[in-house]
Amino acid sequence: MRHTRWILPLLLVAVVAAAPPLPERGAEALNAFLQGATSRGDVPGVVVAVVDRDGVMYHEAFGQSSTVRQTPMARDTIFNMASMTKAITSVAVMMLVDEGKVSIDDDVARYLPQFANPVVVSRFEEGSGGGLETRPARRPITIRHLLTHTSGIGYGFSSDTLNRIMQATGKTELESPLLFDPGESWAYGASTRVLGQVVAAVSGQPLDAFLQARILGPLGMVDTFYAVPESKQARVVAVNTRGADGTFAEQPRPASFRSNVAGDGGLYGTAGDYGRFLRMLLNGGRLGDTRILREATVRTMFENHTGDVVVPLQRSTNQGLSRDFPLGAGTDHWGLGFQLASQQQPNRRASGSGTWAGIFNTHFFVDPATGIGVVVMMQTLPFYDEASMRVYAGVEEAVYANLPR
Repeated sequence: MRHTRWILPLLLVAVVAAAPPLPERGAEALNAFLQGATSRGDVPGVVVAVVDRDGVMYHEAFGQSSTVRQTPMARDTIFNMASMTKAITSVAVMMLVDEGKVSIDDDVARYLPQFANPVVVSRFEEGSGGGLETRPARRPITIRHLLTHTSGIGYGFSSDTLNRIMQATGKTELESPLLFDPGESWAYGASTRVLGQVVAAVSGQPLDAFLQARILGPLGMVDTFYAVPESKQARVVAVNTRGADGTFAEQPRPASFRSNVAGDGGLYGTAGDYGRFLRMLLNGGRLGDTRILREATVRTMFENHTGDVVVPLQRSTNQGLSRDFPLGAGTDHWGLGFQLASQQQPNRRASGSGTWAGIFNTHFFVDPATGIGVVVMMQTLPFYDEASMRVYAGVEEAVYANLPR
């Protein structure tokens, strides 16, 4: 595998006031598209934020936050961002790299001894009497492998082999053998969960405390947390699941909104907050007077760190939870925390743009070449629901067709 070598927040009101907006035709195009999508019921509601290095170019809400309660979607609606947490955890790890406390080519067992001597699935045949057979991995799992999802750690919902092993053994993803030798292939999985454990072990702080003190607080992400405060819970969006008849049904509202603290998911937040995170990346690791990462570190995060290994299509084992994903499968590579677009198409993000998403169809991309970041927040299942993905694609087209020239 070829590796690439890596060589005080502003007030939100001030940021919005200083923002260079999309041209009027762009805002009108986005408004018309999103109003149409929600009016037709393609999705119950959506919030979109478009940012550049200087501020917020566009930030609007459409549809409903809850169809049962008839609550309008608002710009400050709070979403379960799920795996959009992964990019924030990846930045946390790179902060430790900047400080010389971690190297991306370190064996993860240096910090988490339970990952020493990993094993790989060599044979698994259900009902044959042969059971599960493993062999020692050819190399240790490194921090780079975890950042790029080339560790061999998977998720049961996107790997049939792992799903069947977990059902047969009753073990979790992190207790199960690796799907392949580290660095040999790519699989979406719980690698970033392990990175969260590394952050906690190295910093001596719980992950949520580290993120709050070092990233969320300094960036002014005041509505991002693993546990939504009671005073803000009325702003949390409802989850809608598409049924067999093609219509959405709203899931019952839980008594509270609290996730397990993990590096690979669990954060709740707003489109505006995540826009601030993307602006930090666009500005080379800095937002206002607050520096999170070195500029060179941000550059390397958007470089290809998987060499000839591309992201393969992940085939869902639970179509009610997720369709097959992601866009760009078969051609895109992976940086240190982001899927990297391999080629540019008309009215699309530039090659090298970083992206990822959350299981409830929250999506983002950050395009350093063009200098913009886009956040599209929905709260629908299954992941990669066809209509939800049309909304995401439509936003991208409208933004790029109407950027200031």
